[in-house]
Amino acid sequence: MSPNSSGIIKGEEQKNQGGGINIGAGFGVTGPDISNIVKAKNFGATVKRLIKYLKPQYPMIIVMILLAMIGAWFAIWVPDIMKKVTNALVDSLQFFTNIRPSTDPTNPGNNQLYSYIAPVLLTSGSLYVLNSLFQFMSALIAGITSQKLVCRMRHDVKNKLDKVPLSYFDTTPSGEVLSRFTIDIEMISATIQESINQIITGSMTVVGVTFMMLRIDWLLSIVTLASLPILLLVSSIIVKRSQREFAKQQNRIGELNGFIEEMYSGHQVVKLYNREDESNKIYVKINKELKKATRKAQFLSGIILPSIKFVNNLVYVGICVGGGFRAGSGMITIGDIQALLSYTRQFAQPIENISNIANTIQSSMAAAERVFEVFDLEEMTEEGTTPLVPSECIGEVVFENIAFSYTEDKPLIRDLSLFVNAGEQVAIVGPTGAGKTTLVNLLMRFYELNSGRILIDGVDIRSFSRNDLRDLYGMVLQDTWLFHGTIAENIAYGKPNATRDEIIEAAKKAYAHSFIMLMEDGYDTVLKEGASNISAGQKQLLTIARAILKDPKIIILDEATSSVDTRTEKYVQSAMLNMMEGKTSFVIAHRLSTIRQAAKILVMNDGDIVEIGCHDELMEKEGFYCELYNCQFAGEKDDLFSLEDVGKPGFTQS
Repeated sequence: MSPNSSGIIKGEEQKNQGGGINIGAGFGVTGPDISNIVKAKNFGATVKRLIKYLKPQYPMIIVMILLAMIGAWFAIWVPDIMKKVTNALVDSLQFFTNIRPSTDPTNPGNNQLYSYIAPVLLTSGSLYVLNSLFQFMSALIAGITSQKLVCRMRHDVKNKLDKVPLSYFDTTPSGEVLSRFTIDIEMISATIQESINQIITGSMTVVGVTFMMLRIDWLLSIVTLASLPILLLVSSIIVKRSQREFAKQQNRIGELNGFIEEMYSGHQVVKLYNREDESNKIYVKINKELKKATRKAQFLSGIILPSIKFVNNLVYVGICVGGGFRAGSGMITIGDIQALLSYTRQFAQPIENISNIANTIQSSMAAAERVFEVFDLEEMTEEGTTPLVPSECIGEVVFENIAFSYTEDKPLIRDLSLFVNAGEQVAIVGPTGAGKTTLVNLLMRFYELNSGRILIDGVDIRSFSRNDLRDLYGMVLQDTWLFHGTIAENIAYGKPNATRDEIIEAAKKAYAHSFIMLMEDGYDTVLKEGASNISAGQKQLLTIARAILKDPKIIILDEATSSVDTRTEKYVQSAMLNMMEGKTSFVIAHRLSTIRQAAKILVMNDGDIVEIGCHDELMEKEGFYCELYNCQFAGEKDDLFSLEDVGKPGFTQS
């Protein structure tokens, strides 16, 4: 797992992460985190569930296992066959037997070279070829199986996330959601593709080698089998130590990468405050710590193989010495010793491989557990079945005694009722956290009500499907969202079948046409990732054009002109007024000058509507709205308090 990719893992992994030096936090820039190796909370249950989830892939997995086992057996079989060649050659030397062809008149032999030895060698070579072929086919099937699993799992995760409430995304970091699609599923795929093959082949090799060695000589087999607990003990001790050191190394890499990203992301601020020397000192310190951690990790990692080889060499010596005595006593042959030595080499390799993938399997099961947690999320309530035709909708909206809270212990909206006539423009104002955005989110059914109901044209919105309901709305947010594609495609996002003329007309109404035509490819200009090749104000104009093109029945604007300059704002407001004419609209605004013309202004505070009326009526009341308005237009008072101060204990307006 690369340091950069692992930086997106959040949530339940946070307790296992090492954070970077957070100097950049003060400058508004941050670096990636690095996660250590994590283990599943319930390893056994996760393994069982993963096996059950793999049911559609059972046939291919069974074939893969059989191929791996057969391929491993071919390799196990070879030393037992090759010992016959060794014995034949030893006999020819010991008894001066000529194994050359008998057709040689000067020195006729017994023809064993071609009649016996050559077929054995050919058989051994064929078995090795078959071993490679079967292992290749097993690996190929494992790759196909893993990719099918990845495709199905990503599809299931996507379908599940489409059905969970929006509150899940509010409480879950986006990096954690993304990690389910990428790191976690890829980790499971790697285990299916590589680890299972190694485990099956290794297990088959250990069992098969043990069986073949016992067939040859049980006493010498005990010498090899006695090394098994020693190998496991040495491997486990070193692997555990090296795992801790590699975790430290990963943390240091995370700190270094995070620090570098912070410094270069905020290099202008670093230079402004003359912190180059200080940042260089910190960089040198982290680099030295990384060097120290890497040395320890590499040292421990480097002694695993020599340690295993040392134990194997002791066994090798034991087989040679013991085999020599037993061969001298006539109990075994030289070929048997050669076969036992070959089996000794084969016996140790799987143990080394399995010890190396132990951490991978642990991490894979933890990844599978996180994916299954997504599958277990509670889904949204069932869809309604009442048909809804947007063109026939009038746009009358009624809130009847609605109550809502994000958490049970903190109610936000307690008992709110509101009637909005069809075609009426409603502005929603209030301090941050008053419930303005929540109200429109409930209208679009992003969240479910705790009690009460919302009616459109006299019908409860829960009677409609969510897709049909949201076809009624057009929305422009303060935070713009544009995808990688052409400008025309972004404008037509809500109406994919729109013609180029319709797209241009919408852009003109949003006052975006002029800047679009100044770009190199006009409407066919491709927006880069995050639309970084246009300004924030231009992004806002494109989202406004997108809403205009959709021509919705109900319009929702959340600080839709916050990123445009004052002159453009006046044009856009004019276009908005034209677009909202005859349509029900909800306008969330912090700049109160933009909603003075609204037919109805809702003043919200702590989830309740505290005042309602037009601008003039609310100003005459000299209540909460009047305080909000005056604090924006009282000149020098703007520097003394913010909107959030209004209505709080101790706040007074002079």
